Amino acid sequence: MKERRKRILLYVLGGILLGFIVLTILVSFFPVSVIDREFSEEVQEHQYPFLDSLMKFVSWPGYTPQSVVIASVTAIIFFLFRRRKESLFILLTMISGVISSSLKILIDRPRPTDDLVRIIEIAKHQSFPSGHVLFYVSFFGFLIILMNHLKDINRPFRIAVIAVCAFMIFTIPVSRIYLGAHWFTDVLGSAMLGILFLFGLSYLYMKNHNHTEHS
Repeated sequence: MKERRKRILLYVLGGILLGFIVLTILVSFFPVSVIDREFSEEVQEHQYPFLDSLMKFVSWPGYTPQSVVIASVTAIIFFLFRRRKESLFILLTMISGVISSSLKILIDRPRPTDDLVRIIEIAKHQSFPSGHVLFYVSFFGFLIILMNHLKDINRPFRIAVIAVCAFMIFTIPVSRIYLGAHWFTDVLGSAMLGILFLFGLSYLYMKNHNHTEHS
């Protein structure tokens, strides 16, 4: 049964990787697709000042230097509570920024323009993949894994952290499209890449974790 689960997991991860590769090729040849435009129109159909502020709030932690500060402070907190291994792996989530920046340069997909979508927040650099989505899936996703794994931490606190992290992960794709900073395929590709990166990071963390609770 255990071998079967491993095999299924590998198939799923392989499918996600293949999906990301195919999507990358598609956006390289077709920077602006009908699907992307229609998806943006649907997301931006209802526009309110409150929604504008909420979507900006959701995206704010994903910009530099905020993302670096948030990850670093979180790592320091874990370190101060003698969670050195957790602290190190939290810092490693920032590698997602290097990955997204490198792929942006390589693929060089233009951002949505104001003649196609409503631009609420002007974003710099290239469009694919979304650095925000990749960072959120990596950082907040890893915090969820830690909160599920570290049972000695206060349960209500763990539940609260999981709830906040889940909210950030699931709202950031909508936020980026709503703000006119990204296309649907940008956030979809980033979600795929984020899952792969998060799995790799979590696998390395879990692999040696059973040796000791505290490093």
